[in-house]
Amino acid sequence: MNQGKVVLIVLDGIGIGAMPDARMYGDEGANTLRHTAEAVGVLHLPHLQKLGLGNIVDAPGVQPVGIAEGCFGKMAERSAGKDSTTGHWELGGLITDKAFPLYPNGFPQGLLDRFLAETGCKGYLGNKPASGTEIIQELGDEHVRTGYPIIYTSGDSVFQIAAHEGVIPLLQQYEICRATRTRVVVGEHSVGRVIARPFVGKSGSYTRTTNRRDFALLPPGKTVLDLLSENGVDTIGVGKIDDLFCGQGLKEKLHTTSNAEGVRFTRDAAARLRRGLVMTNLVDFDMLFGHRQDAKGMAAALAEFDRELPSILNVLNDGDLLILTADHGNDPADKSTDHSREYVPLLCYAKAGKRNVNLGTRSTFADVAQTVSEFFSLGRKGALAGNSFLSSVV
Repeated sequence: MNQGKVVLIVLDGIGIGAMPDARMYGDEGANTLRHTAEAVGVLHLPHLQKLGLGNIVDAPGVQPVGIAEGCFGKMAERSAGKDSTTGHWELGGLITDKAFPLYPNGFPQGLLDRFLAETGCKGYLGNKPASGTEIIQELGDEHVRTGYPIIYTSGDSVFQIAAHEGVIPLLQQYEICRATRTRVVVGEHSVGRVIARPFVGKSGSYTRTTNRRDFALLPPGKTVLDLLSENGVDTIGVGKIDDLFCGQGLKEKLHTTSNAEGVRFTRDAAARLRRGLVMTNLVDFDMLFGHRQDAKGMAAALAEFDRELPSILNVLNDGDLLILTADHGNDPADKSTDHSREYVPLLCYAKAGKRNVNLGTRSTFADVAQTVSEFFSLGRKGALAGNSFLSSVV
């Protein structure tokens, strides 16, 4: 049985080109990485480039290398939708055949009546698709005056609840979201996530805090996290992994407030873990830059991660495996502030493994789950979708 570890890092929202069915999602022509590079002129990502990033995507400054230090490819999403939950579940081995519901005109009145009845809130504000940073400026004063939470959605399957931390205390906000998750958005209205969006500040200068919490659906079946846990393999979730899998299959859960903290927690966990899986989500790419159409910020965050990448590689031992990928796209240069239906990168590095192997275009993110399962000598698990590429990288 393999005695090493896998470090799986999800660069949230970093897509590398529209999938063939992108038109169905309004995302034809999307390419998060290339458009980010074009917006700033050139990207400088030397360490990702060495692993083979430029061999799978055409982006200014990210050139292909003759002999990549890692193995490289790209993956298509087989699940319906382009949500973080579906993307992560598929990375974990579960395919979502039916997309989560969307509410381009806001939530129906009956659902909002149930929200009031189940949460104890006396009223609500908003109820429309909106930018989270803009709606708190628009409705923040009324929220402070009335105490009513601000409800909004987006092009993703989310029921978002914004409230000032000085008006509705943080723990109460989480309880409202938890009640919404378990007793309101159920059945036909089972959205992918209920999200707490706390903010602070005064009129004209409200700002969101890092106390966001995601309340996802329970995965509909066993994921690779469950299988590892059942077989005595340690599992550590960093960032919103805990939220997206509802804590299932995780021995240790490390919440973060930034990409920098996520990288540090990942590095520290990998350094102390002899055998097991560290699964990390770095959400800033998506939350702070993709959704806000901030290509310059996206480019800077990518450069920051690239600078830190060697510190993660340095804690890997000969028997370890690093997998870098994403869960969907979020093109900061398209016409939408929502996620985009894109291929995602697949970069693998094993210190004592193979080099410069083209892993091709994988038909599902779930290939990652089967690879992790095989790495820990669990074999091919029928409950998981996908096909392992382990023999191509180690």
